Amino acid sequence: MNAVDVQQLKHGEANLGANRVTDKLTHLSDRIYCCRSGSAADTQALADIVTYHLQLYAVTQETQPPTSVAASLFNELIYQNKDRLTAGIIVAGWDKQHGGRVYNVPLGGGIFQQPWAIGGSGSTFIYGYCDSTWRPGMTREETIEFVKNALSLAMRRDGSSGGTIRLADISEHGVERHFVPGDKLPELTSLIV
Repeated sequence: MNAVDVQQLKHGEANLGANRVTDKLTHLSDRIYCCRSGSAADTQALADIVTYHLQLYAVTQETQPPTSVAASLFNELIYQNKDRLTAGIIVAGWDKQHGGRVYNVPLGGGIFQQPWAIGGSGSTFIYGYCDSTWRPGMTREETIEFVKNALSLAMRRDGSSGGTIRLADISEHGVERHFVPGDKLPELTSLIV
């Protein structure tokens, strides 16, 4: 909350807003995206800086950057500014050197390459589901269904996790974006305990 919001709250006003349908996926490079959690201003500024550096990389190296470069840039920026930023980032992409990769860069920095990653306030509600459901070698369709189900479960428990699903299927063949409106979310009452 910024100083203006605090002042308005002291005077009995409430000019706070939340957007549950915002797109938290940000295009960084040809086949690299990030998923942002934390302060929208912080994460958008970081994504802009990383995008700029990835464009420089592509021009100077005459090739698209690997996903690890994007994750390393986020890590460096978040760690160097850990006392000033509220930003957790998941970086995912496909590159010729390594294929598909997912990196988690949590609040305060650190870089963790993982088969899957979750973050943000809704993630605390779905670790059990993700641990018990994800398995190596899932098909593209199974993976998309896994992501939709995980996000739907998070949204049911966490008021800040959004009202729609936006995901990116990133592969050697390109990027396919998927959108699921709030009234079409998977019904998962049998999974909710």
